[in-house]
Amino acid sequence: MSRSILIVDDDEGLADMVTFHLKQHGYQVTTVADGRSAVETLRHSVPDLLILDVMLPEMNGFEVCRQVRRETTTATLPIIMLTAKRFENDKVTGLDIGADDYLVKPFSSRELLARVHALLRRATPDTTVRKRAPETAGKVLTAGPVSIDLVSMQVTCRGQRVDLQPKEFALLTYLVRNRGTVLTRDQLLENVWGYDYEGGIRTVDVHIRWLREKLEEDPANPVLIQTVLRVGYCFR
Repeated sequence: MSRSILIVDDDEGLADMVTFHLKQHGYQVTTVADGRSAVETLRHSVPDLLILDVMLPEMNGFEVCRQVRRETTTATLPIIMLTAKRFENDKVTGLDIGADDYLVKPFSSRELLARVHALLRRATPDTTVRKRAPETAGKVLTAGPVSIDLVSMQVTCRGQRVDLQPKEFALLTYLVRNRGTVLTRDQLLENVWGYDYEGGIRTVDVHIRWLREKLEEDPANPVLIQTVLRVGYCFR
């Protein structure tokens, strides 16, 4: 099935170029030129991936990204943000508010396609745990208030069911299996995402933040998933 992509950019020439190359590789592409139109479009139809410029009329890309992450239907939508080279520092802001990857203009069509392929592959539901079901049958990981059923892929915390996306489940499982061990972001990328991620390690921080919002009693002061300054994370 063809994957769908929404491009939000008021630079008509760039949007046309990106659209051309994506369609050449079998993607279905929709384009809009301002932030408000993007939000309205997403309310009616959620694509497989969002390519979002920072500098937009009506509503800038950062605000669009924030709204996307607040809505249940789009909270895990993969997002690639675009910015001009002179605003390259925007990268940190974009990743902090939930973007998955970042491209600085000008970029090559080859680089764009590589990022798109990688991000869509990463967003595809991970079936590796289910494939291992026979050898993990009946196994439940428990750490503090968290319980993980490896067969049904169900997670409970303090007796309440917690709904996780496939990559969140894989990340939590890896953290719990290695509880008490400080894990670097590179280790988490290698062992959870399973390939050389081209977009940077901030994706780990974003997923950790999502896990904390679902598991911690006070996400601003986490007890379960703790940050080890300048190193990584540890499940205590």
